[in-house]
Amino acid sequence: MALSSAIQLAEYQKRWVEDKSRFKIALKARQTGFSFAVALEVVLDAVEHRTLWVLLSRGERQSKELMEKVAMHARAIGVACQELETTFQIDDKDFKQLEIRFPNGSKVIGLPANPDTARGFSGNVVLDEFAFHADSRKIWTALYPTITRGYKIRVISTPQGKSNKFYNLWMDDTGTWSKHRVDIYQAKEQGMDVDIEELRKGVESEDDWLQEFCCEFLDEADSLLPYEMINNCEDDRATTELPEDYEPQGDLYLGVDIGRKRDLTVIWLCEVLGDVFWTRAVKELTKTPFRVQRQELFWYLSLPRMRRACIDSTGLGMQLAEEAQERYGYLVEPVTFTPAVKQELAVTQRRKFEDRLVRIPARREIREDLHGVKKVTTAAGNIRYDAERSESGGGHADRFWALALALHAGTNPPGRPEYESVAKRRAVVKGAY
Repeated sequence: MALSSAIQLAEYQKRWVEDKSRFKIALKARQTGFSFAVALEVVLDAVEHRTLWVLLSRGERQSKELMEKVAMHARAIGVACQELETTFQIDDKDFKQLEIRFPNGSKVIGLPANPDTARGFSGNVVLDEFAFHADSRKIWTALYPTITRGYKIRVISTPQGKSNKFYNLWMDDTGTWSKHRVDIYQAKEQGMDVDIEELRKGVESEDDWLQEFCCEFLDEADSLLPYEMINNCEDDRATTELPEDYEPQGDLYLGVDIGRKRDLTVIWLCEVLGDVFWTRAVKELTKTPFRVQRQELFWYLSLPRMRRACIDSTGLGMQLAEEAQERYGYLVEPVTFTPAVKQELAVTQRRKFEDRLVRIPARREIREDLHGVKKVTTAAGNIRYDAERSESGGGHADRFWALALALHAGTNPPGRPEYESVAKRRAVVKGAY
């Protein structure tokens, strides 16, 4: 079917849709509309002949967004489709399958990417934002046989380091792939309406700009947590805000990194289920007065099943950590950030990610904060862990250290509390002043 004149496409989008190659891959800047073009290609192919397309996205939200584009294109060209949603279970985890059925029998199925969800189909495949898929190599191994009988495969993504399968596919020089590359400058030249200077001002670091908008694969050699390791621990069921009716089923552990003017204060709450640390809340406070920070902190410390909180007591955090300890006693451990302590926190956090014993929300700010901490060897041979300060005031790896403190709190549970009389405690507190 020819492209509808009612659908306005930039040059690079039109070139993608008209490319009929069996193996096709796109390296693209963020927000350039490639998902729009991919969805259009899928619809045109599904209308032209009876076929099956399987669209794998990094999570349920992204899968739903891509399938909404498919449905939109179908409606735009006047095709009456049936939209279905079902739930299936793999290893006690629920997955949502979205399906669009066309009058000629064609089907488009949208799924969150997972090695198990990738199996069981024979059809054309789309891997959307493939560099961000957890277990990208296992997913590739599981799905590749599904296209054996002449089906097509489409892989699109923004780059994210060099340790994932997308990087390997893009660097393949065998001639197998029809390659499409468009950075933000090319996108503007070819019809995208964007103010590049204004966009650039909102990006926190040069590395972010190069990778997300200039299509550069950055070396991850010095990063403590590579992107692939972070992706493997992202989960849609991890949350940044507690629901109003939240009732924890497991023990709660809190990590707090204190800031005031230059850095964020980040309160990171984990619930431990089995041996996995599930993120339940990530509270970020920017340039917030200490009295407000105290209120927020004490609210979290008062949650049921709260077992331990580790609070940054370095510099600005000292008073807040002391006040929390005075009120909540053994539940609170002030932590002073010495090089040795930071090394212990960083190494513990990496081990949790390596073993996939932590679940975090799939948020860009969290991902970049976690990835930004690097292992640095000084001229004296000492090891330190640090990150560049955000140019836009977004902090200094504050989310990384808040999560590290929460994991430390849960990995090193407190000993038996020592009880003492109220009169004795009052006397001690009075003497401190």
